[in-house]
Amino acid sequence: MENRMQNRLVLVTGAGQGIGLAAVNRLVEQGARVLAADRNSETLDSLSDTPRVTPVLLDVTDGAAVSEVARSHPGIDTLVNCAGYVANGTLLECSAEEFELAYQVNLFGIFTMIKNILPNMLARKKGNIINLASTVSTVKAAPSRFAYSVFKGGVIALTKSVALDYIKQGIRCNAISPGTIDSPSLQQRLRDTGDYAGTRATFIARQPMGRLGLPDEVAAAVVFLASDEVGFLTGENIIIDGGFTL
Repeated sequence: MENRMQNRLVLVTGAGQGIGLAAVNRLVEQGARVLAADRNSETLDSLSDTPRVTPVLLDVTDGAAVSEVARSHPGIDTLVNCAGYVANGTLLECSAEEFELAYQVNLFGIFTMIKNILPNMLARKKGNIINLASTVSTVKAAPSRFAYSVFKGGVIALTKSVALDYIKQGIRCNAISPGTIDSPSLQQRLRDTGDYAGTRATFIARQPMGRLGLPDEVAAAVVFLASDEVGFLTGENIIIDGGFTL
């Protein structure tokens, strides 16, 4: 069904690439107006001429900047928290600085976004929040993903808490937990290993479907959750991983 989000105002963080960018494009196709937020001005440039898209330079860990976005755009109907950071290493390999960075981007950033956007939603008695978590969280452990999994697990807990606390005030809050997605972030991490082909082959070998996921496949779930067609769905964590956690 086309245009099921006609004139809806959606804010997407991490919108410059990967799942965030795919979500922006999908939402626009459905008639939404999108505030595409990212801290990288270069990646945002690709969206500058896209109809119904307003690029917003934003670091989700900057409370003052997030507050200004909320003040400037009080009519945000749906918030899609896609910004994230993949921290590598075990607990003993994780420095305090790396742990703090993983926390700031993956969990505190979502807290800050919701803290500032939610009051306007409550004033209208309707709002929709979609958080990007991960299968590497409370769902499943993965080697050398200590800090990442800790805070992605926190995203799932945060999602359920917000969903319950504001369910009677017209707010829905759900999470999506992708598996291994063939995104620019993954491509960079594969290159960083020094053995791109070998590491990619290893990642694919562990996938029951025999391939990596695509950003657009996750973005389709964003549109699903953002639509009123599933207005009875809240507090859930949708896993999109090609059977990796089966």
